Amino acid sequence: MGRRILVQRRGKGTQNFRSPKHRKRGAVKYIPRNYNDVLNFEVIEFIHEGGRGTPLARIEFDNKKRSLWLPPEGIFLHDRFQIGPQTEIMVGNTMEVQYIPEGSLIYNIEILPGDGGKLCRSGGTTATLMTRSEKGVQILFPSGKRKVIHKNSRATLGVVAGGGRTTKPYLKAGNKYHQMRTKATNWPVITSSGMNACSHPFGGGRKKMSGRPTTTSRNAPPGRKVGMIAARQSGRKTR
Repeated sequence: MGRRILVQRRGKGTQNFRSPKHRKRGAVKYIPRNYNDVLNFEVIEFIHEGGRGTPLARIEFDNKKRSLWLPPEGIFLHDRFQIGPQTEIMVGNTMEVQYIPEGSLIYNIEILPGDGGKLCRSGGTTATLMTRSEKGVQILFPSGKRKVIHKNSRATLGVVAGGGRTTKPYLKAGNKYHQMRTKATNWPVITSSGMNACSHPFGGGRKKMSGRPTTTSRNAPPGRKVGMIAARQSGRKTR
């Protein structure tokens, strides 16, 4: 049957490899669409969520309903903002992209109207609204990619808070370990030949070599099926 290597145990999703969802504060997305009214809300609290690189804000609407919000840089407690189809052009306000001026910095952008915000949500990031056309509104993202989205999709003006987080060094491996643990991220990442023999078929030994062929049969058992599976050829091509 072969061995249950580390990659297989991780993919199974057992307790040691699951994301700690009990630390999550809740869904961070826009409220359901309201096509007519403009709602006002106030920031009442800033909170931290384990595994998330940006701070969260707890907001309260005029009707006393509360929600979680992804705040921009430069705001304070008890600041008031608006969300609606068309609001005042101000950092922190949320509106449809068809009413946002060209060249504005926006974040937490909806791919489809009403999905609650999917794009540009990590700390310190922002996108730029470029041009409008009959097909939709063109957005320039930090990666340099341009995407056309629906004109009724909503976005928030400003830059996501928490931008200076990545400039601070970890200093110790333990700090890195605990942060990756909250995100359920595989760390540290090492090569297969650097693992122990119990964790990978290529592991063990004193040198950085697999010690066996790296091509594997299609019919190999699960613990052995690593490397180049059912390779058509290996090595240099001959002319």
